[in-house]
Amino acid sequence: MRIYFMGICGTAMGNAALLARAAGHEVLGADAGVYPPMSTVLAEAGITLHEGYDAARLEQLAPDLVVIGNAMSRGNPEIEWLLDTRKIRFTSLPAMLHEFVLKDRRNIVIAGTHGKTSTTALTAFLLRENGIAPGFLIGGVPHDPPVGSHLGAAGAPFVIEGDEYDSAFFDKRSKFIHYAPHIAVLNNLEFDHADIFRDLADVQRTFSHLTRIVPRNGWILLNGDDDNLRALGPMAWTRVLRVGTGDRNDLRIVEFREQGTAVSFTLMWKGQVWGGVTWSQPGIFNARNAAMAVLAAGLAMYPGDPTKLKLEALARFRGVKRRQELLLDTPPLKVIEDFGHHPTALAETLHSLRNRYPGALLTAVFEPRSNTARTKVMQAGFTRALGTADEVFIGAVSRAEKLKEHERFDVEAVTQHLETQGVTAHSAATNAELLEKLTATVLKPQTKPQVVVFFTNGSFDGIIGKFVELAKG
Repeated sequence: MRIYFMGICGTAMGNAALLARAAGHEVLGADAGVYPPMSTVLAEAGITLHEGYDAARLEQLAPDLVVIGNAMSRGNPEIEWLLDTRKIRFTSLPAMLHEFVLKDRRNIVIAGTHGKTSTTALTAFLLRENGIAPGFLIGGVPHDPPVGSHLGAAGAPFVIEGDEYDSAFFDKRSKFIHYAPHIAVLNNLEFDHADIFRDLADVQRTFSHLTRIVPRNGWILLNGDDDNLRALGPMAWTRVLRVGTGDRNDLRIVEFREQGTAVSFTLMWKGQVWGGVTWSQPGIFNARNAAMAVLAAGLAMYPGDPTKLKLEALARFRGVKRRQELLLDTPPLKVIEDFGHHPTALAETLHSLRNRYPGALLTAVFEPRSNTARTKVMQAGFTRALGTADEVFIGAVSRAEKLKEHERFDVEAVTQHLETQGVTAHSAATNAELLEKLTATVLKPQTKPQVVVFFTNGSFDGIIGKFVELAKG
């Protein structure tokens, strides 16, 4: 089959295109900007890429199927042509994945407000390290496994990141509804994506829909410490196991310690020691990600006794790019990039960095970029989270002109509030100006070591890489 992907250079779309290519289909696609690293990977796989969108070109290419990414909307010339003519069948990315990859597999679907990408990578990594060849699709760029997608062996489980965001402009169901879970991991649940969900109850509703398609011979792995997940109520139609730090959990994280860059904890399965873990990934949040991955992989391989899964590989796990990724590591200055775009994610990362680098001056640089972060919906939460740093730099609100002033994240109000709390705060009209302020402040002689962490789910207009180069001197 000849399959055409709209928005092919996005991480999820590109990795899905690679899966289709590996399955033997002819694959091509287009994006508004054909850019690396995904464009390079796609080209190396023999996938033809087109710059921009052109209805006449699409008609001439005549694919059998068009996969429309959820960033696409009405007004796109190719979408309008598809709707006008109905000459070519089209579908969403999640529906395509179900049809071509997932419908005949035993799938492990990793869901939750936070930690999906890391937990998906961890689960795939553990399965591989324990001797089987899983399929997987990771919504980021992992260090381990060495690629973001793989078909795996036909009879092996498939691990996929289960996003609660909508599927396409014509399908407003959460992506994970398409993913046919045999094991559903529910890492946590908070209000997010205010552009598509009304409130917390609305998010809980879509997670409840996910749980209802887990078969009776499958499992739901639930964060037993999360009140918002517990509020979903009993799930008598399948098997439920709880993971967390509290006494009521089936798999418990105990003896967690984080001293400098050394992190250790012990996993207890139903009151018995499963094993100890010493690894390099920061924070209790990553320990919980690991516990979820361990249990998911263990059940997939040894449903009668998941503790047969060996844990030693966790010590070698190198994480995912842009998830607390250390970009510069010198005695006077550490620079870290994190994908954080929710108050809880910022707060947990900053707390972990306090533990890892005691005594250091902690500087948070935040870009209000996601569809929720650039509004006032979570402004108070971001203010509290950023208030745990010593110094804060806030970038320009992304696509600010598309928001009414009363809806827009108020950078000035946040910086003023932080100043009243004793936190030095800076802002700038553009991210380029913010870089100048950051450089002038941070790259001057200091009396104690510094840690600078950038929080963004986008490019931050390239200032992260520029700052690292300037810091290297």
